[in-house]
Amino acid sequence: MNAAAGSGQTASPLRLLYVEDNRVNALLLVEALHGLDQVDLRVAEDGDEAIDIASQWHPDMLVLDAHLPGMSGYEVLQRLRAMPGVERAPAFMCSADASEHDQARARAAGFAGYWAKPIDIDRVIADVVDVASRR
Repeated sequence: MNAAAGSGQTASPLRLLYVEDNRVNALLLVEALHGLDQVDLRVAEDGDEAIDIASQWHPDMLVLDAHLPGMSGYEVLQRLRAMPGVERAPAFMCSADASEHDQARARAAGFAGYWAKPIDIDRVIADVVDVASRR
């Protein structure tokens, strides 16, 4: 249990599942979120690992790379949305494909936001803190 920022109450940390096959990109997000006490981050390298983690851990927030081995981030989101306890978790696409068309496709698929690579750390932290505060 961590103290909720400024509230004086204890709250469970935001469970964030990041699905990224590039270890350098995964490490960058881990380091960016390292100082946020209200975040419990787990990283999966592909869709199958993400589904396995989510089935037991029920993340509160999802961050998915568009291009993953075996299945795309879109397919992973569709599979995760079918799982009890994960169906309403806000999802963010994290991809180097960041054209208006790519972002519109992600919104249509149910992603709440889009983080273009290289990621803007300040925006990522703001979005994570926002999701954590709305739980």
